[in-house]
Amino acid sequence: MRQAIAYRHDDTMTRARRVGLLAAFCLLSLLGASLLPVKAAKAEQVFNPWEQNWVDPWQSDVEARPAEQPVSQSTLPTLGDSGFWPLLRAMSMYEQIEEWGGWASVPDGEKIEPGDRDTRIPLIRQRLVATGDLSISDGDPNVYDARLEKAVKRFQTRHGLAPDGIVGHRSIKAMNVPVSQRIKQIAINIKRLNKLAPKLGRRYVFVNIAGQEVEAVSDGKVDLRRRVIVGKQDRQTPEYTSKITFVALNPYWNVPQSIARRDLIPKAARDPGYFKRMGIRVFNGYGGREVSPYSVDWTAPSATRYFLRQDPSRRNSLGTVKIHFPNPHAVYLHDTPSKSLFWRSSRAYSSGCVRVEHVHDLSAWLLSETPGWDRARIDNVIDKTHERLDVTLQKSVPVYMLYLTSWVDGDGLLNFRDDIYSIDKKTRTTSLR
Repeated sequence: MRQAIAYRHDDTMTRARRVGLLAAFCLLSLLGASLLPVKAAKAEQVFNPWEQNWVDPWQSDVEARPAEQPVSQSTLPTLGDSGFWPLLRAMSMYEQIEEWGGWASVPDGEKIEPGDRDTRIPLIRQRLVATGDLSISDGDPNVYDARLEKAVKRFQTRHGLAPDGIVGHRSIKAMNVPVSQRIKQIAINIKRLNKLAPKLGRRYVFVNIAGQEVEAVSDGKVDLRRRVIVGKQDRQTPEYTSKITFVALNPYWNVPQSIARRDLIPKAARDPGYFKRMGIRVFNGYGGREVSPYSVDWTAPSATRYFLRQDPSRRNSLGTVKIHFPNPHAVYLHDTPSKSLFWRSSRAYSSGCVRVEHVHDLSAWLLSETPGWDRARIDNVIDKTHERLDVTLQKSVPVYMLYLTSWVDGDGLLNFRDDIYSIDKKTRTTSLR
């Protein structure tokens, strides 16, 4: 059905074409819903992109969510039709906002908290009304009231900010992104979703790099969704498609030469005892004999020829689990001893690999179709036997690592995230077919 829509977004696209697309989309939505067979409409887990009862991206309620950036509990996956069609609809809605004149900028300044009176509050109200985060309300327009606080939290949630209701520099910066830039952002991500759609299997793992989350999907339903930590700007997590082949319990960390050179060797140069405290062994080359870290001149250029390996332990940089898939970038999914980082709204701290929150849940999911393995056995190996063990999956599971900066989640919220690697900035929007 996607091939029936030829969508083009570039600088030459006329307003008439945009309005025509919106009208055609609405007409096809009505026709498509009326032509559905009765049995198909009643069947469970049937997704029809033309149904009228889509979850509206502007009507979700986030009032009960905690101040920490929450993870959606929806079972609708981001990839596939359940993510593609709502984002296409959101594109049409944002183009309509552009037709209406977009939104005005909100001046930066001191933070605004609930109960405050500020001359910028009317502009904030107008900005949130423009994108449907706030309905037009009564009361003093210059006072930050409870209804506006709820709308601000909703906006913050959609933009990957901690929904604390405080309008600070980051919230104002997100409000001031022009509608034309948001439209381009949506268009870029529609293309990303569309290219990947034909490759999805029955079971797969999806890592949203910019969104900093992972989904485990089976039979069109998200079984679990967790936060992840991705690579720093100068050590980016790559977009890549592969297949997960084994899960390593209590893994060794074979330190990549780039990390040894940039991070560990300078620490050993100041204090060779650092390696012993961290359980890092030094070898005279890969597969060579073990040597004492005190016998090496770590300030010499020749120090880079030594091979470093960290023993399994709670201090291990991979934590207790490594999830392996073949790739030329030497990246993988893994545990981490630095659990507190998962509660930050922006989580780009790794050297390229993907650290997974509650990774034992994902490991159990991956091994659920491998005979003899369940969560209890995984926990036993990790917590009691402390045995280093590679468990091969009976059937490999596809993993898709994709850089999405805009998507509609299963709760119906249109999400935007920062272009942390400046990939969107370098992408030209041409056509989607």
